[in-house]
Amino acid sequence: MAVNVHSTSMTIENLSRHDMLAWVNDSLQLTYTKIEHLCTGVAYCQFMDMLFPGCILLRKVKFQARLEHEYIHNFKVLQASFKRMNVDKIIPVEKLVKSKFQDNFEFLQWFKKFFDANYDGKMYDPQLARQGLEMSPAPNPGDLIFHKPKKTPPVPGPQRTSPTAPKIMPPPQRAATTTPASGMRRHPPYSRNGGSDAEIMEINQQLMDLKLTVDGLEKERDFYFGKLRDIELICQGHENDNNPILNKIMDILYATEIGQHPSLLPQPPQHSHHPHLRTRPANQA
Repeated sequence: MAVNVHSTSMTIENLSRHDMLAWVNDSLQLTYTKIEHLCTGVAYCQFMDMLFPGCILLRKVKFQARLEHEYIHNFKVLQASFKRMNVDKIIPVEKLVKSKFQDNFEFLQWFKKFFDANYDGKMYDPQLARQGLEMSPAPNPGDLIFHKPKKTPPVPGPQRTSPTAPKIMPPPQRAATTTPASGMRRHPPYSRNGGSDAEIMEINQQLMDLKLTVDGLEKERDFYFGKLRDIELICQGHENDNNPILNKIMDILYATEIGQHPSLLPQPPQHSHHPHLRTRPANQA
């Protein structure tokens, strides 16, 4: 499980935006030129793959995201990995996808602190993990791409490497699926229940996505039901005004899809979790 961190003005490391961009670019071999480019969410998804191998399916990430709904999809994938690793940080998706500097910079500052608390120095090849896909928008003319100064590659060994320093990293063993001699793709190991680990991970990801979708639909349902209930209360407060517009609104509120009279429909149980619109009396129809 992940180590949770909480950022305040006293705990955030004092790094400039140029230093932060250099860290992102060098760690993931990118060419980001602005903090706002992080609004796609793909960099955070790959950082989670670096920190916790297997917690996220990178093939679900839209590396070439250019539209807001694609950014939201990537942050949903990131949110699912947070939940899987018990990360209690709430992702401000609505703010991040708007590509505003301040919101993205604050989240990046928190993630840098989270990364430092969980990184164990293992080797990671970001380009191999994303199968060579580029995930940075085309730099604008005149934009500067920030990188740390190149250093002599570290001697391979068990020592811990700094996440902020540029690294030449061999492919991790878990990502190698071909043999050097024949180039034939090896089949993933199968678990005892007959399904491969990749299939099980994909099913778990689908279940997580479905749960997030259901939660969102329930919130949306409650939101619009509350609006209908408010309209009903306003109309009921003026029932004696004999206003034809209010009467039409009440008719719409109490209309049924099957055309039955409201008084003949079965009444909802009293112990239901949500309040229901009351059936309109027959003499008011």
